[in-house]
Amino acid sequence: MSYLTSDPNQTDNIDTIIRPPYFFISGFIGIPHMEYYYVFLCFVYIISLVGNTFVMMVIYMDNSLHSPKYIAVFNLAFTDVCGSTAMVPKLLDMFLFSRHLISYDQCLTSLFFIFLFLNMQSFNLTILSYDRLVAICCPLRYHMIVTHRSMFQLTGAAWAIAVFLVLLAVCLITRLSFCRSLVINSYFCDHGPLFRLAAPCSDVVPNIVISYLNPSIILLFPMVFIISSYICITHALFTITLALKTCTSHLILVAIFYLPINFTYFLHSIIPTNARIINLSLTSVLPPMLNPIIYVLKTEEFKESDSNDQLTAVFTKDNYPGALAHGLS
Repeated sequence: MSYLTSDPNQTDNIDTIIRPPYFFISGFIGIPHMEYYYVFLCFVYIISLVGNTFVMMVIYMDNSLHSPKYIAVFNLAFTDVCGSTAMVPKLLDMFLFSRHLISYDQCLTSLFFIFLFLNMQSFNLTILSYDRLVAICCPLRYHMIVTHRSMFQLTGAAWAIAVFLVLLAVCLITRLSFCRSLVINSYFCDHGPLFRLAAPCSDVVPNIVISYLNPSIILLFPMVFIISSYICITHALFTITLALKTCTSHLILVAIFYLPINFTYFLHSIIPTNARIINLSLTSVLPPMLNPIIYVLKTEEFKESDSNDQLTAVFTKDNYPGALAHGLS
């Protein structure tokens, strides 16, 4: 795909910012039978959409779940729906129907929203870890520390930081000139493969700094905080089964989200391209599918919710006859 380039004659004018009309998303290179993988992604996306929408509806309808903790849980489900929707439909349209070209503006828009919701997944897991830390280590002060106001403040601050960091990365890309290759070696407008295309024509040092700074703030620091919080939790309450059960569910989500993405980002130079792309694509779609199953639907408060029973009834015999209704009843 090296023939897809901008006009090299424009490189002589360093004052001109060259913004190509489109980029080519190369995607999964040389991997046979990828159509089965796309079907798998579609299946995962549907489960994620249904599961997280169900969680949000139950939390919204049941007043007993209008607690500070479930503000973070609702935000996690909302982020999962938006993140999967920003990623999967465009990916399937691009590779199933061979629409690999994406305009410059669409590319930056896609980059912004995909990384925004990815960042928020990390922050949401951190907020839930904070909630567990206070609940188990400071149980008598929990309702004074974790209030609706404090949880809204934490969530709002997380959104503000996520928007700022991603917007900064996008703005730094707008100053680059893309005068040679237009082929992005990823399955979406990924930040690293995108700004490296401008390396022969522009100063990409600020972009390199951001490419290391953002993962540290979004992935490394939250993971360190979560690990530290669970060390404190283990020290404080090692013998309480219920607390350990809640923590185990959260730790599973943390491992599913942080380990693959950290491994990929910090060791990208030694990981084959196809392995990196598949790993990141799975990291983008599997946590949103598993979050409601592992963390939310198995909690006692959610199981005992009246709205849960009402919504379950909506999806039973009255609306879905036959075998489907039987399976959901």
